[in-house]
Amino acid sequence: MDTLAPAPSTPATEWAVQAHGLTKTFDDHRAVDGLDLSIRTGSIYGLLGPNGSGKTTTVRMLATLLRPDAGTARIFGHNVTTHGHTVRQLIGVTGQYASVDERLSATENLVIFARLLGLSRAAARRRAAQLLEEFDLSDAAGRALSKFSGGMRRRLDLAASLIVRPPLIFLDEPTTGLDPRNRNRMWSVIRRLVEQGSTVLLTTQYLDEADQLADRIMVIDRGRVIADDTPDELKASVGRSVLLLRPDVRADLDRVRERAEALLGTRATVSPEAGRVSVPLENPDAVTDLLTDLRGNGLRLSELSVQKPTLDEVFLTLTGHAAEPATTPKSTTEEGAP
Repeated sequence: MDTLAPAPSTPATEWAVQAHGLTKTFDDHRAVDGLDLSIRTGSIYGLLGPNGSGKTTTVRMLATLLRPDAGTARIFGHNVTTHGHTVRQLIGVTGQYASVDERLSATENLVIFARLLGLSRAAARRRAAQLLEEFDLSDAAGRALSKFSGGMRRRLDLAASLIVRPPLIFLDEPTTGLDPRNRNRMWSVIRRLVEQGSTVLLTTQYLDEADQLADRIMVIDRGRVIADDTPDELKASVGRSVLLLRPDVRADLDRVRERAEALLGTRATVSPEAGRVSVPLENPDAVTDLLTDLRGNGLRLSELSVQKPTLDEVFLTLTGHAAEPATTPKSTTEEGAP
């Protein structure tokens, strides 16, 4: 199988992306609020957060699709505001929704994109065939996109962004809606891109995806950075596992939290909507002591479980609230931003 075409020469700089104080406001909603970001060349950087957190708006500013209201951003040393043309030659962007024509076949879509990028008709067809093979779509090359599954559409959209593979690739939630098999397939493609010389900025809602792929992860919430670290350090910040406690009586939530903190020695978080207490679990042996203590204080549980950290638990620990989509006017959400 052919590999992806060699990337254009990557500028000789340590940093693929450097942003300072990046800010964007829509009406009275501040989508991105003073964001600082540094991405090393040749790495995968994960931008983690719920819908409405500012991930897509950040990518659009870095990709010159939105003008920042404040702050600066550079791509391989080039300012995104004053050198937008140069920046656009160094990046590729794959959004959350496929930018393809469902009436056309996979080959026809890729050939059109290749021709728009300046390839000759023959070169465009060769490149389309190479990408379809690389993304395991050769058998569906002549099929109309309206017949494609969600996973096939996402792979074709990524293939279209790699016709001329740039040094820096923005992948905005590339596996949203995919089944586990297609998610794993997409992960393999992303790893291969970096092996072949690209730098990747990946936005995602999934901690496991960032954990699998990213060398470093930034967690953002409501437009602000709340954590920026390696996957291992980020997971360690919420404990190896999380203990979930749901009292029989909702009014006992605060008392259960107090006892959990006293016995387990870590900061617990109450989720009133879910009616439960979450606490990072550093010492599993202490759970028995906690259960005995709760019983002795007349606090009965309707549910107890232990799970590995999830995106929601990261946000519960770092922000004190669940990773719920931000409530913003429909016209100002990042998905609907101009």
